[in-house]
Amino acid sequence: MANELDIEKIKGLSQEEAALKIREEGYNELPSADKRSVLTIVLEVVREPMFLLLIACGIIYLVLGDLEEALMLLGFVFVIMGITFYQERKTERTLDALRDLSSPRALVIRDGHEERIAGRDVVTGDIIILKEGDRVPADAVILSCTNLLVNESLLTGESVPVRKVQCGEVMEMHPPGGDGLPSVYSGTLVVQGQGAAQVMSTGLNTEMGHIGKRLQTLETEDTSLQKETRILVRNFALVGVFLCAVVVVIYGFTRTDWLNGFLAGITLAMAILPEEFPVVLTIFLALGAWRISQKKVLTRRSHAIQALGSTTALCVDKTGTLTLNQMSVAKIMNENDFYQVDPIKTYHLPGEFHELIEFSILASQRDPFDPMEKSLKEFGNQTLHKTEHLHEDWHLVHEYPLSQELLAMSHVWQSHDGEDYIIAAKGAPEAVADLCHLPPDKIDKLFQQISTMASDGLRIIGVARAYFKKADLPGKQHDFNFEFLGLVGFMDPVREEVPQAVQECYQAGIRVVMITGDYPGTAKNIAKKIGLKKPDKVITGDELEKMDDDTLSERVKDVNIFARMVPEMKLRLVEALKSNGEIVSMTGDGVNDAPALKSAQIGISMGGRGTDVAREASSLVLLEDDFSSIVAAVKMGRRIYDNLKKAVAYIFAVHVPIIGMSLLPVVFQWPLVLFPVQIVFLELIIDPACSVVFEAEPAEKNVMNRPPRNSSETLFNRETIGMSILQGIVVLLVVLTVYLLSLNAQGVASARTLSYTTLIFANLALILTNRSWSRTIIQTLRSPNKALWWVIGGALLFLAMVLYFPPLQQLFQFCPLSLEEILICFFAGFVSVIWFEGFKWWKNSMKNKL
Repeated sequence: MANELDIEKIKGLSQEEAALKIREEGYNELPSADKRSVLTIVLEVVREPMFLLLIACGIIYLVLGDLEEALMLLGFVFVIMGITFYQERKTERTLDALRDLSSPRALVIRDGHEERIAGRDVVTGDIIILKEGDRVPADAVILSCTNLLVNESLLTGESVPVRKVQCGEVMEMHPPGGDGLPSVYSGTLVVQGQGAAQVMSTGLNTEMGHIGKRLQTLETEDTSLQKETRILVRNFALVGVFLCAVVVVIYGFTRTDWLNGFLAGITLAMAILPEEFPVVLTIFLALGAWRISQKKVLTRRSHAIQALGSTTALCVDKTGTLTLNQMSVAKIMNENDFYQVDPIKTYHLPGEFHELIEFSILASQRDPFDPMEKSLKEFGNQTLHKTEHLHEDWHLVHEYPLSQELLAMSHVWQSHDGEDYIIAAKGAPEAVADLCHLPPDKIDKLFQQISTMASDGLRIIGVARAYFKKADLPGKQHDFNFEFLGLVGFMDPVREEVPQAVQECYQAGIRVVMITGDYPGTAKNIAKKIGLKKPDKVITGDELEKMDDDTLSERVKDVNIFARMVPEMKLRLVEALKSNGEIVSMTGDGVNDAPALKSAQIGISMGGRGTDVAREASSLVLLEDDFSSIVAAVKMGRRIYDNLKKAVAYIFAVHVPIIGMSLLPVVFQWPLVLFPVQIVFLELIIDPACSVVFEAEPAEKNVMNRPPRNSSETLFNRETIGMSILQGIVVLLVVLTVYLLSLNAQGVASARTLSYTTLIFANLALILTNRSWSRTIIQTLRSPNKALWWVIGGALLFLAMVLYFPPLQQLFQFCPLSLEEILICFFAGFVSVIWFEGFKWWKNSMKNKL
């Protein structure tokens, strides 16, 4: 090895020098994420207002002696803490995954001897030996190499390996992705050849380390739902505590009955405090994560589910996301004719193309790492398997590698019974044409053919053959008498499901933006194939780098293709889109995508081919790398948001009559209607209704035919809350009317029973009418929802028990009702929502007229 690379005189560092550098510079690894203690995470969770509300309600129930309700609410606290703790720990693994990837084992020269050491022990100044299949342990400059190709897709996103050359007099690093440069980078993969390099940077100073630094400084952004909920719960809690104190004081002074005053205050606080909100959010998001998992999408941050439905811009990494990240033979050309390859139907080639593929395989490695060589071998096995053009029994005699002077390589073969050497060459078309000494007219024709293939976004190689009598082989490839055989064009195929998925995104009002490290021509070609809008408008990385943030924010409004992008540019692009008010979902699979994935409101990584770093930095993971599952996840996100809005409307509406019937008797000195036990019974209906019934509602028919909701629109907006409160006020008026009429006619117990029964039926009516704000109750009853009937059945059963089971009847201070009285309550309860049904019918009529 050392002789081939002419480094036998290199001694490398001594063990003492290496140990000193480790003490001074630290190990060649990225620092692990700061581990937070269990107590720290628990305190952060508990500080959330909705968790404080759960704890407060649980304590109230404990004080009142209702152990079961208290344990249920406090149980939710521990469940949510457990889920949050698990998610926090998974998030902290991002840098750990990056560190593991960037610290492979390394072959170095120490004290003049080759030695295999842990990647973390590599230091600056070390001489590392690189061989086919190795991961580069640190950023380094090539001192000497032979046919060295390195896959830098982790940093650039591009699957085609780049050729490396030895450095000149100046040893300096260059940006990743450049062909014919002497720089190699930590974590990248050697796919062909061998070389020796001197380490320039380790740990956080490497390109991989720079990404790690960005991940450390980026904060995961809270969703609008989290922010809204905190404000709402805080405000309700303050109002509840204030009114509770007011009621206790008023009741105590006006009636000189402080015990009942305290109970009245507690009852009002329980009526006001919306403990359903944290329960609803937890269940909706947990069940939403489960439902999305059925679409092969793993949820890592549950609040991203709700945000996903409001996505306005989907930033897509081309390689491995829109394409398969697998080079395949797409088009071939012999001296005169083209042949378009169909990857599904092409099993046999016309005879005139056999030698072209035969010699392209002979010019490749037997067991290739290089993606193009892999695809050539697969294509040959598929199309030539019953011909004499595959030569597993031939012997490789010599190899002429790629060089900086000639971008072509040749393999010299000997058949088991042949007298001559057979030489196969492949490389850049112009280099192979030079080997073949083509005349000017043929070169002009060849370049026209190359231009035709390049316009299809293909990567092209030329192929040639030669024969040589057995003797000493010449020193240069030019000494062979080559015959030009043709061109082979490769492409990274577009995933079959992508064009349809892109159109569904447009239908849903979602803008699709393609980000790639590839060339503009290739990007445009892919954009046209997948149906991307404005495929001729492109911004390159060089152009983006020269723009200031304001200019970039303006330009990104109408450009959907960004080519030759590097990690920092992807991050800037996401930030620019966010500055325009876009809700950004970013897909990706490489290490280079991790900062942008973490910065976007919804980061979506590809689970099959994606790196651990990308998965750990993302909110959602596509388990089968199926681009169309993003669309399914968006639909689910919109359904969840719609249903969450319905549940919120119901919660507001049902709390108005409960608050009213708790407060008005105190203000007007009427007999109390509601006690804590009545509130608890109502919660047994309200909790499952708002969390389970509304969560199970199917998606509205137009869910994917409308634009995303405005980023400034809140879940708890004025329209929703106003209409909900209006529903609640009408119910309150109906229940209050029943109460006052029966109080004057039949007494306290009967009034309390009739008004409470009316409130139960009105509660059920609110559930039915809020299942949809566009369809009537009769229309929604045609939509299956098993949870609805369980809740209604359970409510009616409990109502029957408190009315006719003596111990419960006494506890609730009720009296039995006749069938006629129950029918009156039923009629009154459903009359309270008839106006809203009429409003929906009128609204639909107006839409139809438009």
